[in-house]
Amino acid sequence: MKIAQVISGAETGGSKNHVLSLLEQFPREEMLLICMQKGDLYYAASRRDIDVRLLEQKSRYDMTAAKRLVELLKEEEVNIVHSHGPRANLFAATAKKKFNKPLVTTMHSDPTLDFMGGGVKGKVFTKLNLWAYKRMDHFFAVSERFKQQLIDLNIHAIDITTIYNGIDFEPTGKTRTLTRSDLGLTEHDLVLAMVARLHPVKGHQYAFEALKNHPDIHLLVVGSGPYESEIREQAKGMPNVHFLGRRSDVDEIYQISDVGLLTSVSESFPLALLEAAKEKRPVITSDVGGVRELVPNEEYGWVVPIKDPDSLEEVLQEAVTCKNTGALRQKGYNLYKRASEHFSSENMAKSYKNVYSRLL
Repeated sequence: MKIAQVISGAETGGSKNHVLSLLEQFPREEMLLICMQKGDLYYAASRRDIDVRLLEQKSRYDMTAAKRLVELLKEEEVNIVHSHGPRANLFAATAKKKFNKPLVTTMHSDPTLDFMGGGVKGKVFTKLNLWAYKRMDHFFAVSERFKQQLIDLNIHAIDITTIYNGIDFEPTGKTRTLTRSDLGLTEHDLVLAMVARLHPVKGHQYAFEALKNHPDIHLLVVGSGPYESEIREQAKGMPNVHFLGRRSDVDEIYQISDVGLLTSVSESFPLALLEAAKEKRPVITSDVGGVRELVPNEEYGWVVPIKDPDSLEEVLQEAVTCKNTGALRQKGYNLYKRASEHFSSENMAKSYKNVYSRLL
């Protein structure tokens, strides 16, 4: 069995970590990573000695890369093509005309919102992605909600498998070097960590709105993106909001925080929440994707309505009380236990392998 994972290559967030976790769980000879360009994912895979190939797409409009993709798939005798994301979906679907092997895709995000705020170009890219969906032989949804969205797009339920995201919960053994004092924070502060792309779909403004009357609650905003200037402007005049940019020490960010925060308007099954769980931190999350599978009740954290800063503000006040009583620590441990038992990268890979074997 040889599976080609096709993806842009420049991913920095959830889909990057999802693909890397999947690749790490398979024998090297069974997996091939094909990237459209150099970027965070491409370099991370190269450092891990994963078999990664570059199509070197000259621009996002360079369709000659589809021809090179076909040649590479044939040369490597690939059995299944697994695409991730709109660009990879389009090229894999185009290549399918000359490489008639099973084509599958993982739905990491809502395809109708991927190009949110992108104007006319965004609408065109959305249509192209949905065109590619029609050429897929099987779909992986990372939550039951996303499975239902696929059904709403007229995909037959029999062609969809729900496989939740997973991460490696084994301790890294790394010594923490980051401290709260490095960021001007004290142990008495309630500190929230929000790890997300700087994009409207992540809903940063709702977090800022909830925090505006609570200068004693601090928010660490981790991530970068095309809307950084607009999102920074939304938090103007809020000294309790700290923009840290893109970081390689996300684990340490969570370790110096009290709670992981997510305010997205759409998600699949957010890896950021699993990363918080790994560090035994409870989470506050908007009610998106499959988050209720991870946070079924308040023993593990809080789930608030989408786009509802008032409800979020109430929960933040509860979190302050929980910090003072020590209840936050128990919630964090509960979340760690649940996540490590049900949402490991090992479980995720086993589920994928079962479907791959069925398709061959």
